[in-house]
Amino acid sequence: MALKDITLGQYFPGNSPIHRLDPRAKLVALILYIVALFLAEWFITYAIMLGVLILVVALSTVKPKALLRGMKPILILLIFTAVLNMFYTPGRELVSFWIFTITYEGIIHAFFMVLRIMMLISCTFLLTYTTSPLALTDGLEGLLSPLKKIKVPVHELAMMMSIALRFIPTLIEE
Repeated sequence: MALKDITLGQYFPGNSPIHRLDPRAKLVALILYIVALFLAEWFITYAIMLGVLILVVALSTVKPKALLRGMKPILILLIFTAVLNMFYTPGRELVSFWIFTITYEGIIHAFFMVLRIMMLISCTFLLTYTTSPLALTDGLEGLLSPLKKIKVPVHELAMMMSIALRFIPTLIEE
């Protein structure tokens, strides 16, 4: 897997409703989506979360192919996660060989874990695809600005994030 497949930090200019949203709203929505993803437990909640993601992708006019291309570098992690969940989740035994046992619950848990990781990565990529690095930095600084009262260097933190995002394309080129 080449670094060319990493699309995090890339911005695709557009004029969709998602592109026009305030960066602070996008950051808060992303945080709420991630929290909801980790609270999701069964088919219905995952279906709702997937439906929300599909709706936002459709509204953003970002090609689903771009999101899938961003998944290629984490394919090994997804496979590793699925295998570990299948073998080490206790439950009703389906197949057993040597010291490994695949359970029905393990397969269900592996499926949901992989789906959760894919949706988590997709929504994060969608944020960077639809928000310029400068707008993202300004939004983060705006959200963290109340922390200035307790002497947290908010501007410096936002600037570090901006620099990190700007160097991702440079790293890919090199």
